[in-house]
Amino acid sequence: MRFSKLMDTFEEGIFANLNNKKLKLESSGKKVYDLFVGTPDFKPDLSIINAMKNALDDPNNIKYSLHDMDSLLERFIKHYKDRFNVELTKDEITTVNGTQEGMCHIGMLLCDPGDYCLLPNPGYVAFNASAKLAKANIITYPLLEENDFMPRLDLLDEEVLKKIKYVIISYPSNPTGGIITKERYLEIIELAKKYGFIIVNDNAYSDIIFDGNESFSFLSLPGAFDCGCEFYSLSKSYNTTGARISFFLGNSKIVSEFKKLRSQYDFGMFYPIQYAAIAAMDVDKTIIEAQKKEYELRRNALCDGLSSIGWKVNRSKGTMFVFAKIPNKYEDSLEFAEDLLEKTGVLCTPGAAFGTLGKKYVRFALVKPVEELQEVIRVIDESGILK
Repeated sequence: MRFSKLMDTFEEGIFANLNNKKLKLESSGKKVYDLFVGTPDFKPDLSIINAMKNALDDPNNIKYSLHDMDSLLERFIKHYKDRFNVELTKDEITTVNGTQEGMCHIGMLLCDPGDYCLLPNPGYVAFNASAKLAKANIITYPLLEENDFMPRLDLLDEEVLKKIKYVIISYPSNPTGGIITKERYLEIIELAKKYGFIIVNDNAYSDIIFDGNESFSFLSLPGAFDCGCEFYSLSKSYNTTGARISFFLGNSKIVSEFKKLRSQYDFGMFYPIQYAAIAAMDVDKTIIEAQKKEYELRRNALCDGLSSIGWKVNRSKGTMFVFAKIPNKYEDSLEFAEDLLEKTGVLCTPGAAFGTLGKKYVRFALVKPVEELQEVIRVIDESGILK
């Protein structure tokens, strides 16, 4: 059989290889501490589950969902106003079946084959997929620890900024755990207006930010609607990752064209999930705050614990991830991740999966309670891997 050349550009080797080793260890009876994938271990509020169950009782809700319900859009408008002080209209919003699905298609909307886009390095894997599916050329901008993992697009060559069609910005950042200032976003907005590119902002982790730092929407900033759009997810905040509840919002022309593109491959968000989304936005916000505090306790336990046994790991500032620089004796993240799994049973993601600048890092997901993370610290210390 012969497949497209496009398929040759997609790699699953790192993930498949580590997952196979995990399964082999588990089958041999060894305990595995799975900090690999960012799937929350918290339970969704029962009101979300019940809203979906009740919607399933109506046969009309099982049909094609060719539109977003007015009640959902109206509730989302209120949610964004209350949460981020952003004024929206219905033509500036559409649902997507998870930010990853939306992000993977955004390149097709904004680029012709051979056009250029600008992506973070390291950055989430779906960002690259968006360009590959559009047959666009990728230019990357570096996210460096010495810059607090914030972008410096102002340092890029002017010729790069002139030819890119869009840039993806993502904060709080997966995988780095970095955050961004409003001032830095405003600089990027000015560059977008000057050079005519579009900003695509990924706002998936807005409710998981630490140390009293402010969480905000890119669209709350002056000029953002003129040159950009944003993905916003309920998945992580409300522990509904499998339901794939996400929204694409911003400049009405971009949103309108995205709807047209999506109509070619999808029939819209399943109605019971739309009802679940409404229920999620009605959840008591103290629950979200308590969950954020728990993530912060986990971050402290992991980062401070690893530092206490000789592995200096800086605290992440947001997301449910910790991006840890690997010990000096290791050359790359895959080698270290495999060794860590074999010697300790701790499974993490090699930073190389997120780009060349992730080669010296691994990503831990904060998906275990503090007690188990303390156990992770102990088994790493006892293994001698840091010696």
